[in-house]
Amino acid sequence: MPKSSKKKKEKAADFSKAKLKLGKGKQLPSNVVDTSFKARSIALPTQSIAMEKDAALPTTRRKQSFDDLVSLMKHYNANTRKDAILSFRELFELHPDIVESSMTILLGACVRLIGDEDAGVRKTLLSFLSWLLPLVSKEDLIPHVPLLILFTTSAQTHIFPEIRIDAVRFLDLFLELVPESLVDGWIQGNPGHGKRVLEGYLGILSAGTKYGDTEGEVKATSTASVVLSSQSKLVVMKSLSTFLTHAVSRQLRPSNHATSNLDPAAVPLPTCAYERLFRSESVDCQSQLDVEHSRDDFICMPDFATGPLTPAWSLNDLSSSSLAQTESLAHLNSNTCSLIHLARALYSTLLTSYLDCAPVVFSPSANPPEAEVNLLTVTARIMRTLYGTILQDRSSLSLAEEEILCDEISTLLGYMTGYFPFRPARREIKVEHAFQDLNVIYCELTALLVIVLGDISRKARFPTSRSYASISHVKHEGKLALQAGLVRTYVTRLLLGEDNSGAQISKPLIPTMYIALLPTIWALLNQSKESHTRNQGETLTDTVLSAMLDHAIRTTSNSAVKALTVEFVTRILLLETETDYCGHFDVRNTREQEKFQEWILHLPRTLWEIGPHNLAASETVIRSLLRLLQRGSIMIKHEEIFGLQTRLTPFFMITHPVRGRLPGPFTKIPPSSSLIRRLAVDLVVTILSVSTRSEGEEKENLMIAVGGAVSGTLEEDYWQQLVRATGLS
Repeated sequence: MPKSSKKKKEKAADFSKAKLKLGKGKQLPSNVVDTSFKARSIALPTQSIAMEKDAALPTTRRKQSFDDLVSLMKHYNANTRKDAILSFRELFELHPDIVESSMTILLGACVRLIGDEDAGVRKTLLSFLSWLLPLVSKEDLIPHVPLLILFTTSAQTHIFPEIRIDAVRFLDLFLELVPESLVDGWIQGNPGHGKRVLEGYLGILSAGTKYGDTEGEVKATSTASVVLSSQSKLVVMKSLSTFLTHAVSRQLRPSNHATSNLDPAAVPLPTCAYERLFRSESVDCQSQLDVEHSRDDFICMPDFATGPLTPAWSLNDLSSSSLAQTESLAHLNSNTCSLIHLARALYSTLLTSYLDCAPVVFSPSANPPEAEVNLLTVTARIMRTLYGTILQDRSSLSLAEEEILCDEISTLLGYMTGYFPFRPARREIKVEHAFQDLNVIYCELTALLVIVLGDISRKARFPTSRSYASISHVKHEGKLALQAGLVRTYVTRLLLGEDNSGAQISKPLIPTMYIALLPTIWALLNQSKESHTRNQGETLTDTVLSAMLDHAIRTTSNSAVKALTVEFVTRILLLETETDYCGHFDVRNTREQEKFQEWILHLPRTLWEIGPHNLAASETVIRSLLRLLQRGSIMIKHEEIFGLQTRLTPFFMITHPVRGRLPGPFTKIPPSSSLIRRLAVDLVVTILSVSTRSEGEEKENLMIAVGGAVSGTLEEDYWQQLVRATGLS
């Protein structure tokens, strides 16, 4: 067979000469030997056999020390960095005594991973810090806060949106642990990191200005045009709501140190609704039943009789006080201006969030997704925090500014009115709680708008502002009447125990919700007579008042709401004893005086049922009766005095038809609570002092019961001293 062409070419290749090409080097022979080599070195500084290791050095189960883990935090591999974070937790769990001494180096290594590009590393670091930082005392953590905030706010402006969202999650952790350090300086001109944190929030939402530029148009702070998903936007809005809550409660009320770190909604019985009902701006609206002012409740306090009740004031003291008040007012005015600017910057974002979520959340066919429900709730909370704070402290606002703010609130409420009261399509606990919060916030904002527009209508009586105020009043009158009517119906049904969701069995009010409803209840009670006439409902106030009193009487003594109802009704009755009070509500002109008297007479039974089981509630009841008697409330007449004598006797001594005299709940109050025991004795002496001689038998029975209850106790001498001092013996 002939040879193939392939073999012919191979034979020819052996004798062919390769042609050299320009720029190409000379080809090496095929049998050349490559003599080049490469060398690599491995550095093992901590694994030398010549080094003696400290056996007492704390290590993990894999024999890794603290220094080893710190070096691994800078490793190029993401899994190695994540393992190093997990190993830190293992090391501190095995050796908790080294946590405090390692904080500086540890946090210096951890903060660089807040903006790590690997999501797993960021998630692991957040979990680790959530476990570690609560173990460290607040005093030891505060020095490291500036470093934590510096890297976190830097991550807030990262180019990748997921890193910005995770930075907000780190801020949530810091707000939980050291809120005052994060919010300090959120207003222009104040030292602190709050301004930078707030700018980061606004930048992520693309909703703000360079914060502090209170003049001019609102300009976006972020160049990123990334549209956030509902879940991501919820994370940012929820964190912003927490930040604003802490910032407002700290900056606008700097003198109240006791509640600076608390949610304002959790502080019992807010008195902000009363502040503008007094002629003097300097009236102190703190709790009338404050324990710190307990000396006012006692009839005889011999320990304090030898010295002056108040120190003498010098001219320097008065000058310093006046200067401090001036600086405080200027500070509050600056805060209000900053809040107004922030509200205007966030207005479009809040409105957009509501309009995006409302059709999905309020769908009648099925319950909405959890993210949209929570986003809508957080949006409403931010609205309440901003506009509620501004309008409650509006003494520095001009009429034009009040009008603009009322327009914004009215617009937001207008979009919500079509769905109010908010009801879920199906009964689910989480959704019901969210809708309940929305209902309460809607009621609060509507009540606030009623109060503000009522003030604006009163300003219309002055010639300088009559035209502007009258235009504002007419503009909102019809819509506000509808909204106030819806809120009145909702609150009345809620107090009467009629569930607005349509369920057959209604749920009792919880303390937080009752507290949140109090400003709304007061706004409905304090509506002007002109509003009643226009709405053709002269009994509208009496309807709300009747429902409120029915709820206060019907609430069981062991309920957590009972003490709150007692204090709120007492506040309302005490208003008519304040000489500077100038509100519309007047207890003397109501049609529910008999129900007020019924409520007063049910308090001794409440006191007997509570007894020593809830000392705080017992003290509230005793103080309420004592204050009403001392201030001469018009609701306590001869019949009420006689009824209180009869009903208070079993609290000290019970007369059983078979077993005879038995000690009452008073004797079970522990001796350590001597304040409550003395208050109860003072209450009895006050009642006996104002009673008439015709009540001799009941008066004598009460004195015998009290004398037997205090016999052999520390209060026996106090009782005898009061009896002699008041001439009851």
